[in-house]
Amino acid sequence: MNVALHAVWDAFLRPLLQRPKKLQVAALCRRGSGAEREYLLITSRDTGRWIIPKGWPIRGLNSNETALQEAWEEAGVKNSCASSAPVGRYTYNKRRASGLEVPVETLVYSVDVRDLAAEFPEAGERKRKWVKASDAAKMVNEPELKTIFHNCAKNAGGADLPG
Repeated sequence: MNVALHAVWDAFLRPLLQRPKKLQVAALCRRGSGAEREYLLITSRDTGRWIIPKGWPIRGLNSNETALQEAWEEAGVKNSCASSAPVGRYTYNKRRASGLEVPVETLVYSVDVRDLAAEFPEAGERKRKWVKASDAAKMVNEPELKTIFHNCAKNAGGADLPG
C-alpha cells in the first residue's frame, strides 16, 4: 500500500501541487578574450554572496534587453550588447521577505562589456569584481551557475560560449 501511495504521489499529486518555477534573466558580463577573458561578479544586497546581475522580466523588454538593464542597474554596465539567445540557465531558491523560498529558473545571456560606469543605481549597495571563470566558479553558490563558469574556463583557450 505504501509503495502505491508513493507512486500516486510522484506521478500525479506532486506535479499538480508544485508551483511552476518563477523566471528571471541574468547577465553573464565578460571582457577580454581567450585566456585573458574575465567575468564580472557582484555581491547580492541581502547576504553579500557573489552573484551575476539578474532580475525579473521587465514589461516591454525582451529577455536579453532585461538582462542588459539589470547589468546597468546592479553593476554599472553601459554601452554593451547581450546575446540574442540564452547561453545557459540555472535554478535556485529565492528567499522572499516573508521567509518563504520560491524556486526560480534563471536564463543567462552573455554580455560583452564595453564600458562600466562609476555611478549607477545600486553602486552604494553592491561590490563588483572582475575574475577569471575558474575563480568565479569557486565564488558563486549556485551549482548550475558554477557549471556555466566551469564550461567558460574549459573554453578559455579556444572556442567560447555563444553570444
